[in-house]
This record gives sequence, C-alpha cells and structure tokens, in this order.
Amino acid sequence: MTKNSAPIADPTRLPPETIATYISDDRRYVAQTSPAEKSMVVTRTSGCSVYTADGRQYLDFIAGIAVNNVGHTHPEIRAAVAAQLEQMLHVNVFGKFVIPAQVDLGRALAEVTPAGLEQTFFTNSGAEAIEGALKLARKYTGRSKIIAFEMGFHGRTLGALSVSWRDIYRRPFEPLLPDVSFIPFNDLAAAEAAIDQATAAVIVEPIQGEGGVRVPHDDFLPGLRALCDRHGALLILDEVQTGFGRTGRLFACEHWGVSPDILVMAKGLGGGMPIGGFISRPEVMVTFVDPPLSHLTTFGGHPLSCAAALANLRLIERDGLVDRAARAGRYLQDRLAELQQRNDLIAEVRGKGLMIGLELAEADLTRAFVQRALDLGLILGWTIYSGVTVRLAPPLIVSDQELEQGLAIIEQALAETRSSR
Repeated sequence: MTKNSAPIADPTRLPPETIATYISDDRRYVAQTSPAEKSMVVTRTSGCSVYTADGRQYLDFIAGIAVNNVGHTHPEIRAAVAAQLEQMLHVNVFGKFVIPAQVDLGRALAEVTPAGLEQTFFTNSGAEAIEGALKLARKYTGRSKIIAFEMGFHGRTLGALSVSWRDIYRRPFEPLLPDVSFIPFNDLAAAEAAIDQATAAVIVEPIQGEGGVRVPHDDFLPGLRALCDRHGALLILDEVQTGFGRTGRLFACEHWGVSPDILVMAKGLGGGMPIGGFISRPEVMVTFVDPPLSHLTTFGGHPLSCAAALANLRLIERDGLVDRAARAGRYLQDRLAELQQRNDLIAEVRGKGLMIGLELAEADLTRAFVQRALDLGLILGWTIYSGVTVRLAPPLIVSDQELEQGLAIIEQALAETRSSR
C-alpha cells in the first residue's frame, strides 16, 4: 500500500449495527420455522469456506446440506449462469418452446443415470420432484398404495410429507395422502409382506439421510427391485441427498447395481442453483400426456438453473470428484474411527463416500459438540430424526489440508464437550 492509498475495504465485513439490524429484521420479515436464534450473517462463500459479516471464516463440512458438491460459488458455475443470462431468463418451460439449456441437461442426465432412464421432468426443488414422482407412479399404475420407510424423509410439501415418517411433523397437517404404509428400513421380510398387487410404488432413499445416515445391507435395494418387479409396482429412488457423487458413486444406487423406475434428484444437481427433477423411462413418463398438461411447472427447468446444472455435472466428471469423494470419504471415516477408539463420546461412524454419520452417546452432548465445533470455525450438521447423529457432508472438492483442519477441530470440540459433561 502506497503512502497516500486508503486501506481496501473487506467486503465480507459489516458494521456491528448493520449486523444487528439484519438479524432482527430477518426475524421480523422472513418467516421463521424454528425458535432457535440465528446469529451468523453470511456475506460471501467460496470453495469450502463460508464468510460472515463479523469477519470470520468457517470451514463448511455440510455443503448447504449436500448441495455444494463442487464447492461454494464455483467460478465455472458462475460463468455458465452469466453466459445463459445473456441469452434469456424466463420463458414458458412447457408448450411450444424448446429451451436448449433444458435439452442439453436432459441429454446429459440420460447419459449418466441408470440404464433405461431417459426423460426428465425438471422442478425447482427435491420436494417438488417427489410430488411429481408420486403422481407419475399413481397415474402409470392406476393404483394408489405407496410403501415408504420408517426414518425416511422426502420433503415438507403435502405429498412429500405423506411419505416422510416422523409423526411430530406429520400430525399437524393431517389428513395427508391416503394409502401410505411405513415399514422398517433395511427389512426385506417386512417389504415382502407389505408390497402387493395394489402397490403403486415403493419410495426409498438408498442411504437414509435425515434418519441418521443409515446404510442398508447389500441385499436390501436389489430385494426391493425384485419385489417391485414381481408385483408390477414402481421403485422410486430418492437420490436428492445421495446423488451427484456424494457417496463415492455418481448415484448411490450404483453401489448395489439397482436401476429404479423413477429416480428423484435435486440438491447436488445445480451447483448451488435451485433445481430438481425426476427421470424415468419414456413409456412411464408419457403417462403425463393424457390428459395433456396433466403435470406442469412454471419455473422448473429454468434456463439459468439448467445451465448451472450442466456445468456442475461436467465439473464432477472432468475433475474426478466421484473418485475424490470415495477416497476422501474412506480417509475421513478411518480417521474418525481411530478417534472413536480413544473417545467414548463416539458411539459409531458410518456412511459412504462423503456422506458420513458420526453418532454420539447422548443427544445433549451432540448439540453441544456441534455448537462447539461452530465456535471453533467448523460447520457441521445434525439429522432431524436422530438427535445423536452428526452429519458430515463436505464439498467433494475438499482438500487434504481442509480434511486435516476439520479433523483437528472435531477432536478439539469432542475433548472440550467431554470435559464439560
């Protein structure tokens, strides 16, 4: 800096009074769904880092809940959005208009999803995609019965909530969709007893996310596939959290060689932009043509989101992020398992790839640990169904140095939580 030059302002910092105003106005003007106080005003994100208005930098090990698989604010995602912005924003996403960004993304998804899946209906979110998948299954089969799973989570809209398990969230909004039955996850005997000729669809997460990062036995998903085939039911795989490299495969169902009838995606699809979708076989998807326009969206498949999603998919493939997730996930789980041997707060470490559950001994300790890690600069998450499971889902681009930094904070936070018992 020269003698007469002024200091460069830090764009991530805001005056304390401005921070206080944002926090208070958020509670006043933005609908709240939790009594918990918000305290962090985010002003910038980049890579695996989140920056707040008080000048702090946080290492993000939750990635917007498995959204930012290629990292926050990736320059190539931004460039794709900017280029698309020069061409168009919104036009009708149905009817007579062909939107090249949609077609390019649809073609790319058909190339990388399990065999037979070819046509995508684009949505704005995962919950909206679940809604469409349920409608499609009921219309195609002419049946209404849906089999879902205990500890399963599929979203908060009315149909998605109907196939999500926990009563505390369901009861205030009942009556929900009829003919939904919940059976134990990872239990083929229960599935065989429940699935029959009246079943329209079985909907399942390949790895349960909000249920506590629960990985099924190797025979579970293939067994569900066989049962659906036997009874003419459709298998809907909810890959909203598990998709796009998160588990060390592009889609988690690849771990078990299972192709669904309908695959639901969102979160990691858009590189940070809002987009979801469900992909199926053409002979299933054509059901929406009769009557014409029997399923619609205004903003689903928005050109900006499609451009971002296509760039995101190309980044994942080009930069080997699926393999990176597998390798980094193995390393992270191995290190956490070593930590478990010398820390009795850890009850279990489980997961696949960079979708990891760290189960602690007590719910109160879990909350205290997550808060202490945040105080030390590491963003972790928990799962809404399991009060003792801490979720780790860092961006797939996480570096070795960042893994070590995160592990050091985890170890320190566990030690300090343990000493405060």
